[in-house]
Amino acid sequence: MPRHLLSMDDLDAAGIRTILATATQMHEVQKREVKKIPTLRGRTIINLFFEDSTRTRSSFEIAGKWMSADTINITGKGSSASKGESLRDTVRTIDAMGVDAMVIRHGASGACHQVAGWVDAHVINAGDGTHEHPTQALLDAYTMEQRLGSLEGKHVAIVGDLTHSRVVRSNLISLRRLGAHVTLVAPPTLMPSGIGTWAQREGFDLSHDLDGVLQGGGSGRPIDALMMLRVQKERMSGGFFPTAREYTVGYGLTRDRLARLTDANPDLVICHPGPMNRGLEISADAADAAQSLVLDQVSAGVAVRMSVLYHLLAGNDSPTEVGPVTEGSAA
Repeated sequence: MPRHLLSMDDLDAAGIRTILATATQMHEVQKREVKKIPTLRGRTIINLFFEDSTRTRSSFEIAGKWMSADTINITGKGSSASKGESLRDTVRTIDAMGVDAMVIRHGASGACHQVAGWVDAHVINAGDGTHEHPTQALLDAYTMEQRLGSLEGKHVAIVGDLTHSRVVRSNLISLRRLGAHVTLVAPPTLMPSGIGTWAQREGFDLSHDLDGVLQGGGSGRPIDALMMLRVQKERMSGGFFPTAREYTVGYGLTRDRLARLTDANPDLVICHPGPMNRGLEISADAADAAQSLVLDQVSAGVAVRMSVLYHLLAGNDSPTEVGPVTEGSAA
């Protein structure tokens, strides 16, 4: 494992596999009556979130506490940053207290890379601007593999607001390293600048035609997993599509699209990193369908983040030596 987890580029295929293998063991902790192991006893983890979050912050907090670490949450509004203190001074102040790890979410792309150069603590990127969100990509891969088996040769379509998504960048790297074929689907206004060059270099597909992709158009490969991305209105300045209704008609996972998909492939799975805009990029029928893995992703988030914290802080890269996840080892 690298010293920090700032990007999916920090992990090769073997590193991803190691984290997912350990997450499988960590997931067993969630099924126990007493959800506590002593793995990180004596370690201190700071969750420093400058942007709102429910799933990521809560799952990192639970992950740390279940492994017996001292976990402290700090929000931007509750820190000296709200008084005008710089990010550098904030993280160096926290680092001077002797903490072991900082889990950071920040609205500026590249902020976590900057922080890693300023502190001695391990740094985990919990989402930086529109750049990356590596632990989300890891939990997405874990969730899909639990249902589909190996992602080698599977076809994953990622649909929606690609321009403002940090999830898609991390998922592209992760899924490609696990052997999946990826197709990105979005209206032209929500395709990131320069994505065509990246697609040619890395070997994934691009499309503006959702129905064509879902019918096996373009690459001709049937879809095994469909990931819908949130339309990030809070990051948009100006009109990226005419109306919400038109976006849904062109790029939403509607009830009709869901019916056609499940008729063609009953084993298809649906993912969404959350939070969802029900009725915009995904219908209530799709979000709550039997094929939906949305809540499975939330559950997997705790196990995967436990695995990441373990490999960064416990100093052992072998998933077979996690040890204290057995029933008799609870603290």
